[in-house]
Amino acid sequence: MPDFDVIVMGAGHNALITAAYAAQAGLKVGVFEQRHLVGGAVSTEELVPGYRFDYGGSAHILIRLTPVVQELQLSRHGLHYLELDPLFHCSNGEDPWFVWRDAARTIHELEAKFPGQGEAYARFLNDWTPFAETVAELFMSAPGPLEMGKMAVKSGQGQNALRQLTRILRPYGDVAAEYFSDERVRAPLVWMAAQSGPPPSDPLSAPFLLWHPLYHKGGVARPKGGSGALTRALARATEAHGGEIFVNAPVQQILVEGGQARGVRLVGGETYTARAVVSGAHILRTAAALPGEYVPREAREVRVGNGFGMILRLALSGKVRYRHHHDPESRVGLGLLVKNEQQIMRGYGEYLAGQPTSDPPLVAMTFSAVDDSLAPPHGEVLWLWAQYYPYELSSGSWETRQAEARENILNAFEHYAPGTREMIVGELVQTPLWLEQNLQLPRGNVMHLEMTFDQMFAFRPWAAASQYRFPGVRGLYLTGASTHPGGGIMGASGRNAARVLIRDLTRRGWR
Repeated sequence: MPDFDVIVMGAGHNALITAAYAAQAGLKVGVFEQRHLVGGAVSTEELVPGYRFDYGGSAHILIRLTPVVQELQLSRHGLHYLELDPLFHCSNGEDPWFVWRDAARTIHELEAKFPGQGEAYARFLNDWTPFAETVAELFMSAPGPLEMGKMAVKSGQGQNALRQLTRILRPYGDVAAEYFSDERVRAPLVWMAAQSGPPPSDPLSAPFLLWHPLYHKGGVARPKGGSGALTRALARATEAHGGEIFVNAPVQQILVEGGQARGVRLVGGETYTARAVVSGAHILRTAAALPGEYVPREAREVRVGNGFGMILRLALSGKVRYRHHHDPESRVGLGLLVKNEQQIMRGYGEYLAGQPTSDPPLVAMTFSAVDDSLAPPHGEVLWLWAQYYPYELSSGSWETRQAEARENILNAFEHYAPGTREMIVGELVQTPLWLEQNLQLPRGNVMHLEMTFDQMFAFRPWAAASQYRFPGVRGLYLTGASTHPGGGIMGASGRNAARVLIRDLTRRGWR
């Protein structure tokens, strides 16, 4: 008899979601995690005395469009979300404005500050809310080959559907320019769309902008105690149904006999057997753990890209204060800090040249404004995500250029909040190399694979593997950012993989 019904390789949030659903369905589950704590890139630790830092994703947006939290009853296992309102603090350094959860309030304030732009925002939401809702639906199931057509048809009727489809196929920078004539409004929306990776000029990238209406629907939230509170709750949910979780337990090999996944062997030599294995690791890590004869060429040819972003996490002795400050609103919402669209494109150009961005646009996060457990009473945590940063540099190395890149990020933030650097009492610098070495993200890509159309939906990670089953190995399943719908804290991949797994192992289907 095998040791488990299901072995899960890795304890990122998608892997834990699959584990929790499988355990809830009555399957005996074992989770094996390489690091000393669960969560992968959705984990939190006190790295500076009194200050709790997230290691990866911090804003919880997309997961709130799914039923995962309710279905797994995560509030019973310690998960408590703190709502953010405003959702976003948008600024070029001179003219700040806010995206509120209430779309009508956002429209009213935009129109008052930038005449004509509130009306444009209302028209944008009206035109694209059906599309955004359709995207959310498509995220929640195994992908098929006709997603773009479905999105266009559900977004409009008749000739309008065809017009919508042509927009979907365009660069998101072009679509934003159709609606917003004022760059002070347009640039932050474009910068938020750029968080998925492709630059504003890439064809077929419009959906990264067009799901913006979902932010008003699901909101933005923070788990009390840090982003890792989500994965800690998922671990407790798994254990509550009899699942076992092992940390400091790196998987070295997926055991395959006669084309069937039979278990795993750990780096220490211990072997555990199972009826099925689920890998939540990067697809390249999964392939490396398999015997070579079971790894198809497509698995080796996925495009990881050359890095993506860099994060500077700071412990401050005082509160962030912006030059044009609205307290506490400026510190609550995600700061979309971008001078103009040229700043994004210059950064991308430097990235293509193999150079760290010299003047990066930023996403600033000061979630201690809503969660006093993250910092001492008079302190603050400030996390700055910046783009774009190549993993492979054209000159020097990350060991020799980390300090330069750090200074550029700090200098960029001083444009918005002068004097911040004098308050730094501790920090964590996460370069692309750091992300690879510490979070097992090859080449520092937080999305696992590039989020371009040829690696999305039914093509992620490749067509034959898009249904959460590894082709050619029975009983081996995939989840995580390498699979549909990609990176970010959503959990749809974990839930979708669980549906396939439970149907295969129990023959009962999804309950």
